[in-house]
Amino acid sequence: MSKSNHFFGQSVFGQLISMIERSIVTKAVKKTNGDRYVKKFKTWDHLISMLFVSLSGCTSLRELSGAMLGMKGKVSHFQLNSLPYKSTLSDANKRRPKEVFSQIYAGLLKKYQGVLSDSRSRQMFGKELHIIDSTTISLYKDFLKCVGRKSKTGKAKGGIKMHTMINANEPVPRVIHFTDAAHHDQQMYKHLNFKSGHIYVFDKGYNNYDSFELFNDKDIGYVTRLKDNAAYELMIDLDIPWDSRKSIIKDQIVELPIRKNGQVVRTITGRLVTFWDEATKRSFVFLTNQIELEAIHVTEVYKQRWQIEQLYKQLKQNFPLQYFLGDNANAVIIKIWSALIANLLLVILDKSVKRKWSFSNLASFIRINLINYLHLFRFLENPQKDWSELYEINQLKLSLYDG
Repeated sequence: MSKSNHFFGQSVFGQLISMIERSIVTKAVKKTNGDRYVKKFKTWDHLISMLFVSLSGCTSLRELSGAMLGMKGKVSHFQLNSLPYKSTLSDANKRRPKEVFSQIYAGLLKKYQGVLSDSRSRQMFGKELHIIDSTTISLYKDFLKCVGRKSKTGKAKGGIKMHTMINANEPVPRVIHFTDAAHHDQQMYKHLNFKSGHIYVFDKGYNNYDSFELFNDKDIGYVTRLKDNAAYELMIDLDIPWDSRKSIIKDQIVELPIRKNGQVVRTITGRLVTFWDEATKRSFVFLTNQIELEAIHVTEVYKQRWQIEQLYKQLKQNFPLQYFLGDNANAVIIKIWSALIANLLLVILDKSVKRKWSFSNLASFIRINLINYLHLFRFLENPQKDWSELYEINQLKLSLYDG
């Protein structure tokens, strides 16, 4: 049998790590003092260890430490200088500033901007489209405030809320901010740099008429859903095109009140598009300041929100976010940043090969072959090649034996 072209002198994990330039980590460390007072277990070692957790599915400090010790002879392939003993990693997760991981993530985004960019949102709507949302990651600890009902046991379950913004048709977050689960979604506004001529899509949890007034003044587009108890005054009923009348019930210009201490102090102009969803037999009311868009296009803009829901599903299904390597907020956030970096590396990998994989299949393949010596890009392009060669050789042997 001929030698396989897929086998390689570096493990799959080592090839993934090679996608991270050391200068990105060095810059992040310098900016955040990430290695201050650290003699041995530097940020690079910490990053590699936490990426191994995310990509392999390790769920505890003991499991990670044992797995890495078992690979002691292979760590040179991914440039690990110090093995992560249980106590060492626990201390690092507690003391190293979490901001160093966010800076590494930002550096990778900048480096691979050309790989990740997709112009379809501009082509479809004439403006760049951004999607804002949040998800809550449950924690069975009380160091972050809980929200909602208590569990059946009566024990309050804490949670951390991850607020994110993605560009439409880019499967990775551009802006990320963490709060405890009790914080309102509108806290995200102060962490965003809204741009004129762009459209921002979010659910009704982000509705804030003061912000919408600013959006109107600065030509910042938004599309959201109207709250069920929202008050407004009808100004104009717009005409609905014949080809949209099966799905568009109303298209209206309205005035929305801004209240201070229960009193209306001024109003803002908005557009309400009422959409009938035949599949669910429900109507939805969308609020926007995009007057020039056709009513049916307003609904299509809002439907782009499914992309961020897919992102949250992808993160939670493929990385063990329910397991944390520490009982403090710093350790929790470092673990989430590590999962986000791992997710980013796999998205870049997927976009760099011609053959398209489902993300779950790609993540599963990486997890199973993490320390195997396969040429990652070559194998992903043509995974059947070795199996076909092996099958042909075995068939030839069988025919010679039968002869």
